[in-house]
Amino acid sequence: MPVLLFLIDTSASMNQRSHLGTSYLDIAKGAVEIFLKLRSRDPASRGDRYMLVSFEEAPAGIKAGWKDSHATFMTELRNLQAVGLTSIGQSLRTAFDLLNLNRLVSGIDNYGQGRNPFFLEPAIIVAITDGSKLTSSSGVQDELHLPLTTPLPGSELTKEPFRWDQRLFSLVLRIPGHASPDPEPIGGVPLDPSPITPMCEVTGGRSYSVFSQRMLNQCLESLVQKIQSGVVINFEKTGPDPPPTEDGPIEMKYGPQSWHSCHKMIYVRPNPKTGVPVGHWPIPESFWPDQNSPTLPPRAAHPQVKFSCVDSEPMVVDKVPFDKYELEPSPLTQYILARKSPHTCWQVFVCNSAKYGELGQPFGYLKASTALNCVNLFAMPYNYPVVLPLLDDLITVHKFKPPAKWRQSFENYLKTVPPYYITALRKALRMMGAPNLLADNMECGLSYSVVSYLKKLSQQAKIEADRVCASVGKKAALDGGIKLRCRSSTLSLAHRKDFTQLLNSIMGDGPALPMEANTKEFAGFQLAALNKEFKPQGLRNPYDIPRSHLLDQLSRMRRNLLHASICILKGQDQDQLHSVPIAQMGNYQDFLKHCPSPLREADPDQPKRLHTFGNPFKLDKKAMMVDEADEFVTGTQGKGKRPGESSSPAGGGAPKRRRCMSPLLRLGRAYTPPKTPPRSKSFRN
Repeated sequence: MPVLLFLIDTSASMNQRSHLGTSYLDIAKGAVEIFLKLRSRDPASRGDRYMLVSFEEAPAGIKAGWKDSHATFMTELRNLQAVGLTSIGQSLRTAFDLLNLNRLVSGIDNYGQGRNPFFLEPAIIVAITDGSKLTSSSGVQDELHLPLTTPLPGSELTKEPFRWDQRLFSLVLRIPGHASPDPEPIGGVPLDPSPITPMCEVTGGRSYSVFSQRMLNQCLESLVQKIQSGVVINFEKTGPDPPPTEDGPIEMKYGPQSWHSCHKMIYVRPNPKTGVPVGHWPIPESFWPDQNSPTLPPRAAHPQVKFSCVDSEPMVVDKVPFDKYELEPSPLTQYILARKSPHTCWQVFVCNSAKYGELGQPFGYLKASTALNCVNLFAMPYNYPVVLPLLDDLITVHKFKPPAKWRQSFENYLKTVPPYYITALRKALRMMGAPNLLADNMECGLSYSVVSYLKKLSQQAKIEADRVCASVGKKAALDGGIKLRCRSSTLSLAHRKDFTQLLNSIMGDGPALPMEANTKEFAGFQLAALNKEFKPQGLRNPYDIPRSHLLDQLSRMRRNLLHASICILKGQDQDQLHSVPIAQMGNYQDFLKHCPSPLREADPDQPKRLHTFGNPFKLDKKAMMVDEADEFVTGTQGKGKRPGESSSPAGGGAPKRRRCMSPLLRLGRAYTPPKTPPRSKSFRN
């Protein structure tokens, strides 16, 4: 389920207009709508989740979060206004914290237990800005700085504010205000020189410098193609370069090459049956777990994977599971494919993952596909060159009945494996048919203090997630006003001994006052701030009337003047008091969100009252009785029985057919038959 978070620049500079006649903010809103239309063509978009964050301070900047509907997202997008500063650093931190809310609760990061590529929550942040100077309350900044402090629990466990399945893409609007007579260049969209570009590249994304509407549409189509399920990994070469092959490139280049270090993504394909990625083996941590350590070292967002250019033979054993991930096209994949060696592989390592040795043991290998159209990362058991031959002997030679020598070799191997591999290894052995080779009481490698700390962080993260979700949509409290700086330390001018002299100076009869005694400086004076929630009062202040509503206001004033005898002034028509746009009539959940919490019931034993939203004529079918309908009541049913009537029909015959009870014959009402005069008896003679 991809998460698409749109970070929209709502600074005042977004009000500038392009040669198309629209403001930058309107172009950004239209770009989001075009993106959603392009994305809706893919059937996989049904599981997408959309979020919206502006440049306002949190929580007012979070317009649509985890629990908001798509209708709320679109409504908040249309209501965005370009006011404020270009505080992109704070807004980016808010976006990353919003994405990371549920990760500690779900345990998706698996701190200290290896990185599982198949446990991911792919997210793409699309930032739309104008690339102007970064401004904040402290001044103008030349570089992008994200705040180091955050209220999110567990943020200290990762060095960066983002995770390896989160990427940032930026659309920097450079559309000029006047149409250029020169023809538009045809080709790729260049990178933008704004400060957000390095941040995009660090996360595995990129920036786009947009100079026209055509380039904007081109960028949006490219972004839709970027929505892939995967994680970003740093691949770095270790050791010497490989020798040239017969079919590969012959020229030898010395010095650092572009394929020596690549910062690219590996695609994690979901299972076609379940739609959820499935895997077995983790990528090892960059440290050996110590049961005596009270804390965990912080990990990098992207793992550093070293690859050795020594040709090795790919190893695969039947019945032993492995994971296969395709690499994103990069200079590294181009170089491996150019060598045309689909039957050899390069081993991959994570430094300091083993108990002894800096490089560690291999956990997989890079190998070109047989058709030479892509490069795959094979994730295997840790130190697979040692364990795979042992498992092969277990299957083919010993028939799952290992001797003592084999058990001794297997125990020696387990001593070199990080403890968090034991769970995956036990699961693989169970799939192979040997579930009893590993004891169930083997430790995971983390100390008790670390385990309890992670559980505590999970509880705190759950509370923080509920708090943030509840604060979405609530606007920040307005300040009482703008405080003016007071230069004088006196409380009141009337208490001064030279008050008469000051009074004469104010009247112009005396010399001018010094700056310290300036009477225009008032202690505690504030300028009133504009309250946007305050409803305009057209009858009291004519400046509150918008220009487009002047004629309507004149008709209201004329109506009030003609009906002055009633002594009631109406600022609105009667039908306008309850008028709601048709698009918002069914948006009842958002209305409930802004309503104050109801008071508790006086009688707690009284059943809860249901809300009456919907069809007011809909009745409860269980309590409803139809007068004219016939029904068949079987002997075993006691439904609708009259008092004193037996449950089984007399004689045990066919079910008795009767009419429904009339409202006059309900329980609690005695039925009195009509009185008829008795007939007189007559005797014949």
